[in-house]
Amino acid sequence: MSVTRVSCTPAAAELIAKLKRLHGCELLFHQSGGCCDGSAPMCYPQDEFRVGDSDVKLGEIEGCPFYMGADQFEYWRHTHLIIDVVPGRGSGFSLEAPEGVRFITRSRLLTGDEEADLDR
Repeated sequence: MSVTRVSCTPAAAELIAKLKRLHGCELLFHQSGGCCDGSAPMCYPQDEFRVGDSDVKLGEIEGCPFYMGADQFEYWRHTHLIIDVVPGRGSGFSLEAPEGVRFITRSRLLTGDEEADLDR
């Protein structure tokens, strides 16, 4: 299995599939670091979010590109992000908000071998 910077749990994968069906479009994730929503993975229709020049693409989850701001990436570069879903109210800007659940980010440190593989 190849090393990635981001993955998701089966529960998150199920919610992503549901959101794609409900909204009838491709989705995009951005790991927010903003003041309004804390640090949360935000889900948007791909054509409604403009990726900035300083955003870093970490990979994809369930075919959805996953980005993070470059400054925030410097703090998270040694971790693997695992996107999960829990009951609760997320940000009103993220597509899952009306579903009574929210995406959350869990993480673990990358091993030395994994980091070396990513740096190649």
